[in-house]
Amino acid sequence: MLDINVLEDTASEIFWGELSPSEHLLQIYEDDEIFLDTLEGFVAGGLKAGDGVVVLATESHITGLDMRLSSQGIDINAARLNGDYIVVDAEEALSVFIADGWPNDDQFHELVADLLRRARSDERRVRAFGELVAVLWGRGHIAATVRLEYLWHNLCRERGFSLFCAYPKIGFTDFALKSMQEICDVHSRVIH
Repeated sequence: MLDINVLEDTASEIFWGELSPSEHLLQIYEDDEIFLDTLEGFVAGGLKAGDGVVVLATESHITGLDMRLSSQGIDINAARLNGDYIVVDAEEALSVFIADGWPNDDQFHELVADLLRRARSDERRVRAFGELVAVLWGRGHIAATVRLEYLWHNLCRERGFSLFCAYPKIGFTDFALKSMQEICDVHSRVIH
């Protein structure tokens, strides 16, 4: 069984400026501040490296991230206008491709492919953060979460972009831990 207290990497050990294409990272976190530290490093590292960055997150995490990026001197308004930093509300994104609690593969691919195309201008590398899986997980849609992780993972490998996912540690039951093992299996690194 998965021991979510075992670390493979810590956020401080990852050099965000040099992620390999198709890297698929997972963070399981207890504290929003620690999660936002990691997300800030992932996004700022991409923007500083000249990558296109796509963020699909909850409104509160977008607000927290934007404040942190601005405090680093990153002009997030200019980055958004230039298409360097593409931000989508997680609830809005889910409404595009979730029907009856289950992801529609084609609609998911269409949404994410469009975001990746916009972020990849001038053939630059792309990194994406997706909180969609955590929102589904929080709603108790465990099987749908596992399916969405596989869709993300396959698209990550096909399109060659770095992907970061994160889940709050609260709400893990024995059943959920078994599903979380499946989720961990599709990630290249787990951050705690």
